[in-house]
Amino acid sequence: MKVVIIDYGAGNIKSIQFAFKRLGVDAQLSNNTDIIKAADKVIFPGVGEASSAMYMLRQSGLDELIPKLTQPVLGICLGMQLMCNYSEEGNTKGLGIFNANVKRFNKRVKVPQMGWNTIKALKSKLFKNINEGEFMYLVHSFYVEECAAQISTTNYDEDYASALQKNNFYGVQFHPEKSSVAGEQLLKNFLDL
Repeated sequence: MKVVIIDYGAGNIKSIQFAFKRLGVDAQLSNNTDIIKAADKVIFPGVGEASSAMYMLRQSGLDELIPKLTQPVLGICLGMQLMCNYSEEGNTKGLGIFNANVKRFNKRVKVPQMGWNTIKALKSKLFKNINEGEFMYLVHSFYVEECAAQISTTNYDEDYASALQKNNFYGVQFHPEKSSVAGEQLLKNFLDL
């Protein structure tokens, strides 16, 4: 199986590669459109700030490629947020794959939300053999509002979408590569899609 991690300068790539290696998969890092198109599975990671990440995607033409991919694609953290319509972070237009917007957490709570939090209302094969109320690891100051594509919910001051799915596109706000046994199970489930 050929797994490609999109390399556009905004990802914690090494920990994702190590997570797949533990599952017996050598995930290739690439920004080459032909290599990405030929992959069986694509990982769209992201750590950093939305507007600069979108700038890098536009510079490489990946903003045009990603929404047209037909194999399973998993956006992680900022990767998932960039798949939405719009982010308040940097007043950024996203890829428009998910019909949802990204908002900043209310000032009532400490940002970023950093650490373990639970996922509930799980609705996808992505969560096979993962329990309701399982803990996942998160680091983020912005969140995806509740929407039709939501397949998991987390609460931090209010409920928000911690995972999304539309057709072959999946997104998770948490970091499966840092989420112990449950995170590893999610990556395995993604490989099995």
